[in-house]
This record gives sequence, C-alpha cells and structure tokens, in this order.
Amino acid sequence: MSAPGVPDVAALEAQEARLVLPRFTYEDAWALGSLLVRLARERRAPVAVDIRRGPQQLFHCALPGSSADNDAWIDRKRRVVERYGCSSFLVGARFRAKGTTFEQSSRLDPDRYAAHGGSFPVAVEGAGVIGSVTVSGLPQAEDHALVVEALERFLSSYGDAGADG
Repeated sequence: MSAPGVPDVAALEAQEARLVLPRFTYEDAWALGSLLVRLARERRAPVAVDIRRGPQQLFHCALPGSSADNDAWIDRKRRVVERYGCSSFLVGARFRAKGTTFEQSSRLDPDRYAAHGGSFPVAVEGAGVIGSVTVSGLPQAEDHALVVEALERFLSSYGDAGADG
C-alpha cells in the first residue's frame, strides 16, 4: 500500500518498463541533464542533478538552495540503482510492500545506500541498465517524479530528432 499520490510497486515497475532509451550518448546525457535543470529552475527547485554511465559522471549541476548534503544523497541513492538495477524509489517501495523498510532489512550500510526516491536507471534497448540519473533536494516522491517527467519528455524527443538521432 502506498501513500495517496505515491505510485505503488506496479506503477513504478511500469515506469521503468516504459522508460527505456534507444541509445545513451554523451550528447544525450547533456540534453537530459539540461532538461532536468530547466524543469527544476522553472519550479525554483533547490536540487542537485547527476547523470552517470557506469562509473563515469557525465553531468552534474547544483542549483541555488542545494548543498553538499544533496551530493551525498545522490551517491547513496545512485548506489541503490547500481546494486538493484531499478529505481531507488522502487527498491524502497518493494521493502515497504513486504511490511519492512530498506534500512531494517537490506543489510546494507545506510551511510552508503538510501532507497529514497530520486535515482532512476538509465536503461538502453538491448543493453539493460547502463547508468543512472539522480535528483536530490525535494521530498523523495517529488525527486522521483521530476526524473520520470524529464525521462518521459526526453524519450519523446527521440521521435522528433529524425533518423540521425
């Protein structure tokens, strides 16, 4: 059971199944990161944004009102995506659906891992999860929703880019 307005496990799984990219280049990381920054600025959201492909950081931006604490949250949420291959919000929701919490039952160090919303896998058709896109600075459901909105817009832009991508 989820809180009102918070997606349940099935809805979170459906988001991940839907948000698979045809490719993910350096230019794509810049475009997705820039889109996230634009959306956050429009909302005056005090967030930090991070995009990784494997261990390489391809994009990072900290907006006014964010702090080094947001970078620490990014690292903790990103590690959950790397370990579980799905969004940090979905991992937390799966533990809650079992009547427990990630912190109680994962046996992972909470100083290094956080199953809180805001980190989403970058999945590529035919390759699977190759990275992550993470936002920190808002309540966890809002961090997650911002990333999902950006990925949805970004994915829809592939159709506008023509055959050259």
